[in-house]
Amino acid sequence: MTSPATLRESRGFARLWTASTASAFGSYITVLAIQVLVVDVLAGDAVDVGLVNAARWVPYLLFGLLAGVLVDRVRRRPVLVATDLLSAVALSAIPVLSATGSLTVGWLAGVMAVFGLCTVVGDAAFQSFVPRLVPTRLLGPAHARLDQSDAVAQASGPAVAGGLVQLLGAPLAVLVDAVSYLVSAVLLITVKVDEPRGESRRRVRDIGPEIREGLRWIYRHATLRPLALSTHAWFACSAVAGAVMTPFALRTLHLSPATLGLALAVAGAGALAGASVAVRLGDRWGAGHVIIGARLGTGAAWGLMAASALLVPGGGAWVVFALGQLLLGLCMGAENANEMAYWQTATPDRLQGRSNATRRSANRAVIVVAAPLGGLLGDAAGYGTALVVAGATLVVVATVSLATGVRRARLGDEHTPDP
Repeated sequence: MTSPATLRESRGFARLWTASTASAFGSYITVLAIQVLVVDVLAGDAVDVGLVNAARWVPYLLFGLLAGVLVDRVRRRPVLVATDLLSAVALSAIPVLSATGSLTVGWLAGVMAVFGLCTVVGDAAFQSFVPRLVPTRLLGPAHARLDQSDAVAQASGPAVAGGLVQLLGAPLAVLVDAVSYLVSAVLLITVKVDEPRGESRRRVRDIGPEIREGLRWIYRHATLRPLALSTHAWFACSAVAGAVMTPFALRTLHLSPATLGLALAVAGAGALAGASVAVRLGDRWGAGHVIIGARLGTGAAWGLMAASALLVPGGGAWVVFALGQLLLGLCMGAENANEMAYWQTATPDRLQGRSNATRRSANRAVIVVAAPLGGLLGDAAGYGTALVVAGATLVVVATVSLATGVRRARLGDEHTPDP
């Protein structure tokens, strides 16, 4: 079968893209709804926000490497369908617990841990499935398209979430995400792709060597090693910022859930703009330069948000906070397509699952540690101070990356075939 010349000719990718968009829309609603649920409904503090955030990523720490081995042993589309269905069930438990008066921070953390287990397997399968559905030369445009739809969801999801939270309450707003996962599962069932049968009958004792092979591939690679390490640091800084951002907005800036949702929607607009030019930026400047520049901008964005506290609460503070969100989204949109295309082009198919799951597990493992620490820092030193610390640390990390192989990373270099 002749491979498609453009993404438009790939019917399978169109369905995958639609499924991803559906679940992304619901997920952005849940991001806001869960945090409002902790702060406003359950009267939690920044430490509670950090603990709930960390609970979602604990499965990456415990099962991430094993998930990579699983994904490399089996067909990836059935795994995607199963994890979407299980995610819908897990999220549906939140409004049920709330309706029965049983919902606590502990129960919420438990549900998010189950949801996170579905996510760790599903994410590894999704990122490893894309290179099987899309030719290598189209990976950059494919990830840019996925990022664009994610940005639209990011722009509309929080704004809708703010309204839904105020109208229905945070627990019921989460149901929208559950439905979105059901829609995604139905769409993925219809994707037609020829996948190799895999080697699911490999012995259990082979798991250890397979995990070590994935680790060696990443952490001995001349370019992927420094890229992975700098990305781990990005996630640590992001976890600190994420733990304090909602309390900062609601308690320091005195924003309502609706106005917070609108500010987060501005980040979606920035992400859409960044994703729209990501491929062109990567072609001109190289993936490495785009990644480093975007991380410098991300650090500046958190500093700009912190600066909004210097203004009188109200319109002026909201505008500066929203500008920080805009810059944050712009940088993330420009960075992700270039980073993902480079990772997947540099990695052979037999290692895609382990490569994706290994680095994502390490990324989420640092969240498990950094998110609660970010909450503690915010409660002790102030939410704005925590944002500044996160931003300044990321700027230092990005600057150090200029002296590594990340700076020279470009699709078509010695580590990647010509796309």
